[in-house]
Amino acid sequence: MTISVDQLTMKDQELVLPAWLAATGESELASDRLIHQAYLFAREQHTGQMRKSGEPYICHPIAVADILYNLGGEAPMIAAGFLHDIVEDVEEITVADIEKMFGAETAHLVEGVTKLSKLNFRSKKEQQAENFRRMFLAMASDIRVIVVKLADRLHNMQTLEHMPIEKQKLIAQETRDIFAPLANRLGLGRIKWELEDLAFKYIEPDEYRNIQDLVKETRKSREGRITSTVEQIRTRLADADFSYFEVSGRPKHLFSIYQKMKSQKKEFGEIYDLTAIRIIVPNNADCYRVLAEVHDAFRPIPGRFKDYIGLPKPNRYQSLHTTVLGIGNTPLEIQIRTTEMHRIAEYGIAAHWKYKEAANNAGSAPKKDDKFIWLRQLLEWQSDFKDAQEFSDNLKDQLCDPDVYVFTPQGEVVALREKATTIDFAYRIHTEVGNHCIGARINGRIVPLSTQVRNGDIVEIMTKESGHPSLDWLNFVATPTAKNRITQWYKRSNRDENIARGRELLEKELGKNGLDALLKSEPMLVAAHKCNYQTVEDLLAALGYGETTINHVVNRIRDTVKTTVAEAAELVEILPTTTKKPSSSDGDFPIIGIEGLMHHLAGCCNPIPEEPIVGVVTKLNGISIHRQGCGNVANVDGDRILPVRWNPHHSAKQQGNRRSYIVTLQVEVFDRLGVMRDVMSRLSDNKVNIRQAKVTADNKSKPVMLDFIVEVIDKSQLERCINQIRQMHDVLHVRRITEMSEQN
Repeated sequence: MTISVDQLTMKDQELVLPAWLAATGESELASDRLIHQAYLFAREQHTGQMRKSGEPYICHPIAVADILYNLGGEAPMIAAGFLHDIVEDVEEITVADIEKMFGAETAHLVEGVTKLSKLNFRSKKEQQAENFRRMFLAMASDIRVIVVKLADRLHNMQTLEHMPIEKQKLIAQETRDIFAPLANRLGLGRIKWELEDLAFKYIEPDEYRNIQDLVKETRKSREGRITSTVEQIRTRLADADFSYFEVSGRPKHLFSIYQKMKSQKKEFGEIYDLTAIRIIVPNNADCYRVLAEVHDAFRPIPGRFKDYIGLPKPNRYQSLHTTVLGIGNTPLEIQIRTTEMHRIAEYGIAAHWKYKEAANNAGSAPKKDDKFIWLRQLLEWQSDFKDAQEFSDNLKDQLCDPDVYVFTPQGEVVALREKATTIDFAYRIHTEVGNHCIGARINGRIVPLSTQVRNGDIVEIMTKESGHPSLDWLNFVATPTAKNRITQWYKRSNRDENIARGRELLEKELGKNGLDALLKSEPMLVAAHKCNYQTVEDLLAALGYGETTINHVVNRIRDTVKTTVAEAAELVEILPTTTKKPSSSDGDFPIIGIEGLMHHLAGCCNPIPEEPIVGVVTKLNGISIHRQGCGNVANVDGDRILPVRWNPHHSAKQQGNRRSYIVTLQVEVFDRLGVMRDVMSRLSDNKVNIRQAKVTADNKSKPVMLDFIVEVIDKSQLERCINQIRQMHDVLHVRRITEMSEQN
């Protein structure tokens, strides 16, 4: 499809275009024509759409494409920058249409960055986690997808002032937690620091303005010192007969200064290295020669030298960093790198893909790309994180800038966070290495598994087929990834027991009759898939060890049965449904169907409001109210069963408060200092009164049982408490205890 400029409105034609984009309209190159047609198509499709700032919407795609152009992106990538919002914003346009007009490569990139606005989730955190899962899957197929996404996020951050304040903070926090570290991981230094500064502006606006003003106040004297130092270094390198070099000063960005003030607990006046000097030379040998000249001219500060040339960062960043005492004995950071290193430091993955492209064009086979091991690990592990919070914690762990670099016995570099131990190292290598670890050597010497690794250590993990994780490891591992792997192994090692417990929970909720047929049915397998499990046994096991909830599973089964017409007639009767409404007024009586009759709540199952219930006529104690599925009701004569239900409009008061109901909870946890207090705080936060608490511990190597007798108002309050307790990392199982369940 070809679009002429004459078809566009005069207002659109008045847009100020980047010089490179204007030039594409006159070019005969196929790549330029692709870019120009993408721009014209985007202008046409976004006609009439406006941004929050009042600008025409096309300004946003132009800005995104401009960022990608300046990163060195090729034509399909820049075209995707223009087109990335069209599929979402224009109903008539599909990815297939994009492919037909602009090619498969551009369409693939557009599809990868299309926003996920139509997904429905139970919570904001779940939606965010799912968006990130899909983003990383898109990255796996083509790393350029995330570069387009980062360009999109950068321009949105640059124009964030037009959004409501609440949304500004949410977007800025997400940018700081995920997108800035991701840009850093990809080596996109320019995008990383700009995202950090923009997020800083909205998350801590007062601190941002304060540091901004302080930097302006000290700029004149600082620039004078830097200019003198740069001239001194240039003179020295010229006298040393260096054939080529560049020396320049670079101010540190505001968020970097703020981080240093916080981490070192210093005032702004105590931070001297607000500017770094960068020296660029042709080759590695010259880098080390320059370092010698710098250390000869200025006194180096001990412990402040880092060799990222010999030991590159995971994002391929290479440079020599040294801090010296400059003019006036003020600390000054100096970075020394080659031209190629500087290009990679500025453009990161952009420089990487151009290198691969050049290698392929030259006819040489590209080397195995080992630069994104962290991404492959994240994709391998992400399906194990059913809980949104666990996934978010692991994601931040993987994206954080590592502080420690160690070696495998084969000489491969492994990057870890500060205070990481040999167990963290083992799980970073592979899950099975961690699960079968029995010992470790550091620099050839056997050390305890709790030993923290240090820069330059050579770490060797000893494994054995019969080896397995110990719960004690949770007391010293530093990474969420390792903690999750250990917890997952413990849960899955008792699979048979967990499957039995999951079946028991379903039996109590649905009743025994027909359960075997349900578990073997096709709708049950579909329900398992909807819950993100491969088999029904996987679903039962997850239900047994608390990874998913009974309500979630039953709701998925109900939905599946309703949509599976062929099975519905046989299975729908198995599922508990709302009890047929007995005739009654909506008065002040708590239970509809037994108004005015003597009744009591059965102690075997302790029903609470909002739960499906049945009434049983007794000989001496009136009507006994049971939860549906209670084992003590299974053999009761049908003539003694009464259809009853909780009155949703009940407003009975007792001593000025709503009536409360007794429930017993059992929480299985990994033992640690303060775990009882943390569980009790979850109950207290939900205004649940604790009548009794008990701790049962067999020995130190086994989990601890915490039993609570509590008072709740209804099922919703109880489920909120259970869900919050279940999300704690130290919690293995949470279940409601009744006499019925103890007998079973």
